[in-house]
Amino acid sequence: MTEDDSSLKPSSQRKTLAGSENKSFTKPRFDPVIPNTLKSFSLAELKNATKNFRSDSFIGEGGFGCVFKGWLDANTLVPTRPGSGMVVAIKKLKTGGFQGHKEWLAEVNYLGQLHHENLVKLIGYCAESDNRLLVYECMPRGSLENHLFRKGIQPIAWATRMNIAVGVARGLSFLHSLDANVIYRDLKASNVLLDSDFNAKLSDFGLARDGPTGDKSHVSTRVVGTRGYAAPEYVATGHLTPKSDVYSFGVLLLELLTGKRALDDERPGYLDETLVEWAKPFLRESRRMFRIMDTRLGGQYSKKGAQSAAAIAQQCLDLDPKCRPPMSEVLTMLEELVYSSKKPLSSPSPQAELHGAKYPRQA
Repeated sequence: MTEDDSSLKPSSQRKTLAGSENKSFTKPRFDPVIPNTLKSFSLAELKNATKNFRSDSFIGEGGFGCVFKGWLDANTLVPTRPGSGMVVAIKKLKTGGFQGHKEWLAEVNYLGQLHHENLVKLIGYCAESDNRLLVYECMPRGSLENHLFRKGIQPIAWATRMNIAVGVARGLSFLHSLDANVIYRDLKASNVLLDSDFNAKLSDFGLARDGPTGDKSHVSTRVVGTRGYAAPEYVATGHLTPKSDVYSFGVLLLELLTGKRALDDERPGYLDETLVEWAKPFLRESRRMFRIMDTRLGGQYSKKGAQSAAAIAQQCLDLDPKCRPPMSEVLTMLEELVYSSKKPLSSPSPQAELHGAKYPRQA
C-alpha cells in the first residue's frame, strides 16, 4: 500500500515547530495548532525519564519507531527516578522522513483534542530539531495482538474478548459521531491497547482523517492502512467512508472469535487467503460457525453469544458498504450480546469441537 498525500494539505493557520518549517499540514475541520492542553517536553526531559532510552526501558517497536517506558511526576510531569511517580509510554519516531512527521502531527492534533475512555490518552509531545516524540498514558497489558497471537500468553476469556469488542466499538462510534466524522482508518489488533483491567483503547492516530460531511458520500485518498483489514472498496477506489472502519472492525471481531490473524504471510507455505475469505463460508451457516472458533477457548464461551458475534461480523464485512451497519448500531448489538452473555455459559457440541475447520496459517 502507498502513503497518503492527498489528505494532508498546506495551511496558512499553523504552529511552526522547531526544525519543521514548511512541514505543516491541515486537517480540514480540526485546528492544526497543537492544543495547549498538551505538555511540551524537551528531548533532555524524555531522555531523563527513560534513562536515555536504555534497552531496559524498551517496550516495543513498530513501523513508526520505538516505544519506551518512562517515569514522570504525576502532578508536575517532570522526570522522576524509575519506580516512582507515574509510568508513561514514550513513542520515539524514526528521524528523517516527511511522512513520519505528518503522521506524528496528525496524532498530536487528534488525540490532543479528542478525549474518550476508549481512546488512549496523549499527555504531551516533543518536537526538538528533527526529533518527534509522543508521551502517552501507559497501557500495562500491551496490545490485543500480543494476547491473541503471541505464544506463551494465556488466552483471553470469552467475556473479556467481547468486552474488548465493545470498547473498540465505542471508540469508533465516538469518532464517527463527531462533526468532522473522523475516520480512524488503521484499525488492527496491534493498535488496540489494553489497560490493567483489559479495557480497550484505540491508539496510533497517524492515519486518521476527517470524513465526508454535507452532501459528500466519501473522501478520496490514496490507499494506506494494513492489508487484510482494509475495506475492499477503499483498496480498489481510494474512496474512504466511516463504513471503511466498520469493515475493519468486522475483521477484528473475526480475530477475536477465531484467534487467527487477518493476514499471515510469514508462515512457510503461506496461501494468499485472508481471514475473511477463509471464514465467510462458515459464517453463513450457524451450525458450521463453531468450527472456526478459537480452540484456545476450550469451548468455554456462550454458544448463543458466539453466533450473535459471528452474525455481527458478517454484517460488518458486507462487500457493499451501504449494507454495513453504522458503528452506533454495531455498538448497540454488541452491548446486548454482552448483557445476554452474562447468563450461564453453554458450550458447543463435542462434535463441533472435534471437527474444527483447518486454517492454512497458525499464529
